[in-house]
Order: sequence, then C-alpha cells, then structure tokens
Amino acid sequence: MRIAMQGNFMRQSIVWVVSAAIVVESAWGQTPAPLTWQQVRAKFEAVNPTVKAGQINIDENKAEEITAFLRPNPGLSFNMDQITPFTNNPYRPLSFALPLFSLSYLHERDHKRELRRDSAQEATAISVFQQADLIRTLVFTLRSGFVSTLQAKAVLALAKDNLDYYEHEVAIFRDRLAAGDISQLDMKRLDLGTLQYQSDYQTAVVNLRTAKIQLLQLLNDRTPVDQFDVTGPFEFSDRLMSMQEFRDLAMDARPDLKAALQTVDKAKVDHRLAVSNGSTDPTFSIDAAHNPPIDLYIGFGAQIPLRIFDRNQGEKLRTQLDITHAERMKDAAQAQVFGDVDSAYVTVLSNIELLKPYRDKYLQMAKEVRDTMEYSYTHGQAALVDYLDAQRDYRATYVDYLNLIGAYLTAAAQLNLAVGRDVM
Repeated sequence: MRIAMQGNFMRQSIVWVVSAAIVVESAWGQTPAPLTWQQVRAKFEAVNPTVKAGQINIDENKAEEITAFLRPNPGLSFNMDQITPFTNNPYRPLSFALPLFSLSYLHERDHKRELRRDSAQEATAISVFQQADLIRTLVFTLRSGFVSTLQAKAVLALAKDNLDYYEHEVAIFRDRLAAGDISQLDMKRLDLGTLQYQSDYQTAVVNLRTAKIQLLQLLNDRTPVDQFDVTGPFEFSDRLMSMQEFRDLAMDARPDLKAALQTVDKAKVDHRLAVSNGSTDPTFSIDAAHNPPIDLYIGFGAQIPLRIFDRNQGEKLRTQLDITHAERMKDAAQAQVFGDVDSAYVTVLSNIELLKPYRDKYLQMAKEVRDTMEYSYTHGQAALVDYLDAQRDYRATYVDYLNLIGAYLTAAAQLNLAVGRDVM
C-alpha cells in the first residue's frame, strides 16, 4: 500500500513538473505555436519578395494612368525684333524694338486623351490579374511544401511508434531468452531487425527538417528549424464534385484567363486609339506685340497638319492584328484551363480510389496480421521469419498509406491551382 502511494505521488509530481515546464517554456516563447495553413499563406503573401515586386508593378501601371490622361501643355514664346545697335543713335538700340508674345495650345480631337486613359486602365487591370496568377502559382509551391512538412511529420510519428513498439517487443524477447523460451540465434535476428526501424526513424527526422527548411525559404523566414512547426489535417476525403463543376469554377476564377480576356479588351481600345491618332489635331495660338507707331496689337492663328501621307496606317493595322492575336491567346488560355482541371481532377480521383481500400480494409488487416503473428510466434506456433515479415508488411502498408495521403493532398493543391482558388 505504501509503495502504491509513493508511485501515485511520483506520477503526480512528474505531471506537475512537466506542466510547469510547459508553462515556463511557453512564457519564454521557446516553442511558438504551430502555424496553420491560413497563417502560413497570410505570412507568405505579406513577406514574399516576389509578391511584393508584383505589387509594385501594379502601382507603376496606376501611375501611368495619370500620365496617360494628362492634357498637352500650352506653349509660351517670346521674341524681340528690330533691335538697332548700329544706327546713328547707338545709345538707344531699343527705340524701334518689337516685343512679341505668343501662346499656343494643341487641341486633341476624337477623344485621344480618354482613349489613352482607358488603355492605361486596361493595362492596370491586366497587371492585377497577372499578380493574382503569380500568387496562384506561388501558393501552389507553398502548399506543396506545407503538405510535404505534414507528410514528413506523419511519417516521423509512424517511425517513432514502430521503433518503440519493436524495441518493446525485443525487450520482452530478451526476457524470454533469459528464460530459455527462444534461441540465441532468434534473438540476434530480432536485434538486427532494430536497425531497420532506427534507420527509418533517422531518415524521417532528416526529411522533416529538410521539408521545414524549404518551407522557411518560401516564407523568407529566419526562424530556427527546431522552433518552427506547422499543423493541419493530414487526411483525405472521398467526397468530390463533378468535373464540370470544377470547370465552371475555373472559368470564373482563373486569373490568367481573366488577364487574357482583359488583353482582348485592351487591344480593342488600342485600335480605337490608333484610329483616333490618325485624325488631325490643330494648334491654336494667340499673340500680342507692341509695334510703334501702333501701341499694341493682338493676333490669332491656327496650325492644321495636312495628314496626306501619314494617317497612322501602320498602327491601325498593327492594333487590328493585335485584337486577333489576343483572341487566339484567349482561346488557348481557355483550352489550358480545361486541360489543367481535367488532369488534376483525374489525379485526385485516382488517389481517392487508391486510398479507400487502405482506409476500409488494408490498414486494419496489416495490424491484425502483425498482432496475430506476434501472438503465434510468442506461443511457438509461427516461425521467426513469418513474424518479421508481418512486421515489415505492417510498416510498409502504413508508410504507403501516408505517402498516398501526401500524394492526394498535393493533387488537391494541383486542383486548386487549376481552378484558381481553394476548392478542396
């Protein structure tokens, strides 16, 4: 009774010590909370230099909108004529001077300024969609790294469980060896089997650190690897919408397709601008001068270019061809969207079909076979090689299952990339 009380006291003390250690460690911030996918993505979009550079490109296009809508500057000129320094009265060279002031302004016709503004706004809209498309592709890379980290964590946990289980079994068999229930040769073979589980564990540790390092690089984060962690569901769902539903979502969401459609609109605006630039823009002027014996006079003028040879024919033709080119690129973008969605959908569906029998049958079967062979070998009803084979089959089955989940999540990220937004 006294021993039991001491054991309970020791267990309670350990619990209090561990709890205190966790509180102290959290208070000092030594182990930051694992990041969820939403937190990782938000941090990525906030700090990634490529994303920031793309945003600057949008701001530059917005600045070009201001430039495109500016009016032409008026011109001011000043002339001084009839200066006479070489006459009979050189001390009054400005006696007959004729000062002339002239103010001119170019009048743009056919809405040239408005069309330039519209073209610049279309360019800004295209850059916005291109930025969204850049983020779309970068987020896929980020999500692949996130999935790889979750997969490495799951494989490491499995390797640790397998190693602990096998070492526990080996400890039991050492007791049986001491009691004479198994042979020395079987014990050596069991000890040698430990190497495989230790190797799996160390490989999993390295793979997890490597996955975290790659994810930190994408986040442009200098946090030590041991203090960085992510969390999220590492599982699959067999519920999947139809391919046509994913196609419809992609047609509404894909930013590269929207950019292609916007490019068609910009090409049409540029063609209208080219036609407008072929029109004549007069320059109006007003001048004032002092011409003795007349005290002051004012004059008006207009300069009208004669568009006989240059009527902007080349730009009109080029922009017309640009419209056709943009429409063909839009058709190609639509075909690319359908191809991406169909390919990603089939990959996800294939992974689901492979995962369902593992979940419904093979995982439980592998565990039952391992437990049965362990019981049979313990009671002398099975050979050691059969027991070791059951252990290997159990390990391989669960590793294959985790790898398939990782492939499924990566395929789901590929489908999100194909659709243009998170749908899985």
